Amino acid sequence: MSRRNQATKRFIHPDPIYQSKLISMLTVRILKHGKKGLAQKIIYKTLDMIEEKTSNNPLEVLEQAVRNATPLVEVKARRVGGSTYQVPMEVRAYRGTNLALRWLTKFSKDRSGKNISTKLANEIVDASKDIGNTIRKREETHRMAEANKAFAHYRY
Repeated sequence: MSRRNQATKRFIHPDPIYQSKLISMLTVRILKHGKKGLAQKIIYKTLDMIEEKTSNNPLEVLEQAVRNATPLVEVKARRVGGSTYQVPMEVRAYRGTNLALRWLTKFSKDRSGKNISTKLANEIVDASKDIGNTIRKREETHRMAEANKAFAHYRY
């Protein structure tokens, strides 16, 4: 990360079918070797599976899953006088969404299952119901922040 200046914020284009920026962000997380078309196929197949399982709008289920998985606080390492403290910081909305999507994809890859579409669909449905590894990761992040709130006065 550069100390000189801020990175410019890139504009996110909505995906072609659902016109959703959230799906575009998820596509980037699934992307491997620049094969965006394949990543989009995986996500659309995942959304079809979610619709079959829940008989709800898959976009609403995905939004609910991301909302449930988004952390409110996280800890950041801050060096003060030779020792490093884990300082709790509030998470901005954009970073929270990115963390939630990152955790959803990471834990879906770790799941057992036939293909990535099935694993991702199961993880999203679990997260929308407030269970699963993604939710556990969010709770763990919150616990870390709670445990270190004595160092909150070291905020930048």
